[in-house]
Amino acid sequence: MLERSVRAGLSVLHGGAAGELVVLLHGLAGSAAEMAPLAEALIAAGHRVVVPDQRGHGHSERRPAEVSRAAYVGDVLALTGEPAWLVGQSMGAHTAMLAAAARPGMVRGLVMIEGGVGGSTDDYPERLRAWFASWPLPFADADAARAFLGERTITEAWIADLDRRDDGLWPRFDPDVMKAAIAGVAAEARWTEWHSLTVPVLQILGEHGSIPAEEAGRMTAARQVVVPGAGHDVHLDAPEETARLVVDFVSGG
Repeated sequence: MLERSVRAGLSVLHGGAAGELVVLLHGLAGSAAEMAPLAEALIAAGHRVVVPDQRGHGHSERRPAEVSRAAYVGDVLALTGEPAWLVGQSMGAHTAMLAAAARPGMVRGLVMIEGGVGGSTDDYPERLRAWFASWPLPFADADAARAFLGERTITEAWIADLDRRDDGLWPRFDPDVMKAAIAGVAAEARWTEWHSLTVPVLQILGEHGSIPAEEAGRMTAARQVVVPGAGHDVHLDAPEETARLVVDFVSGG
């Protein structure tokens, strides 16, 4: 059973009474709620879990003063307090990688779900901001949200986490904050940090994911698994397979 509390200034889901600690990190514009099924699988396998709504997301502070990569990494390290497994998706995977590079003694191992080293040659942070800003808010109901966002697994995760106000449904994030948060990922490719890793790494990729083949091909230090039929949101497109891969990895399988 997952419970919610505030830790290190973040709203977190947590559970498990014993076992090694696993920290789960959602991606941009996500929340801890979408990682809950994976967290439950880890608890069932005997692990403790901490799943934060990262800064600027979910039930955590909506407009934090800082959304740098260093700030996100600092949050992760403040949540551990002991050696832990780090599991992240997309931006969360990038954060986990940087945390493992910064404090290898505090990280048992790393799972990167559709995560890479970052860097971009275009302004995709602005394109993301513009798309989030285009949402016709508030949505009247879940059907209205689905009609605009499309029938995808990430849509259902967003809908489940919408803030239900008197005038309708609102996302739990602001477009400009999302742009600022992802800008640090896009700013540069962190190959130096990647090559400095000393912990075991599992990289879970979707068959139709977003990590360029050339980039994945350079990340040969990781054990790589491609999940058939899955896109960028592998944990949502193939939750049972993702849980099996993660549980086996952190349990020494």
